[in-house]
Amino acid sequence: MDKPSNTADDILAAARSFIVAGGYNGFSYADIAEVVGIRKASIHHHFPSKVDLVQTLVRRYLEEAVTGMTQLERNVPEPPELLRTYTGFWAQCIEDASRPICVCALLASELPALPPEVAVEVRAYFQFLSGWLTRVFERGAEQGTLTIAVAPRVEAEAFMATVHGAMISARAYGDVLTFGMILAPTLQKLIPGAIPGKV
Repeated sequence: MDKPSNTADDILAAARSFIVAGGYNGFSYADIAEVVGIRKASIHHHFPSKVDLVQTLVRRYLEEAVTGMTQLERNVPEPPELLRTYTGFWAQCIEDASRPICVCALLASELPALPPEVAVEVRAYFQFLSGWLTRVFERGAEQGTLTIAVAPRVEAEAFMATVHGAMISARAYGDVLTFGMILAPTLQKLIPGAIPGKV
């Protein structure tokens, strides 16, 4: 697959910012045209419809996640550190406002109103993340480095829901520290010898 042009990348970046700020229906091609400095017709050239645009955005988001998790596994092989690094990444993103919320978590909250083509991509992201976390919990349970109370798949789903819920709570309260405050007890429960209150 050919790498999209810089203009397509700029369009996707603008769409991502608009989705984070206001969801799927929170922007139009006119908004993107103004931010990127191009005509609406140019956007339609790259992405014929908003469905095409957001579908591509979510696919790209999943590709980035797959690449990121693969690199993370290479650099941080131990399950406790994988969980700490994953939550630490989001804590930092929320703190510096670079990625204040997961795009797919936000879109998932709108799922009943999303076009089916976009909904399928959002579900694919959740399925990937759930599978990755399940494997982390399986390894941690086998090694005795994670303390889990239920099946690894259930722990993975609960952990994922806690991370996404903590993002929403941090946004609702307008307090970047809320994310870490919510995740710290979860990590303390899962990781033997974890320092209380530390993400």
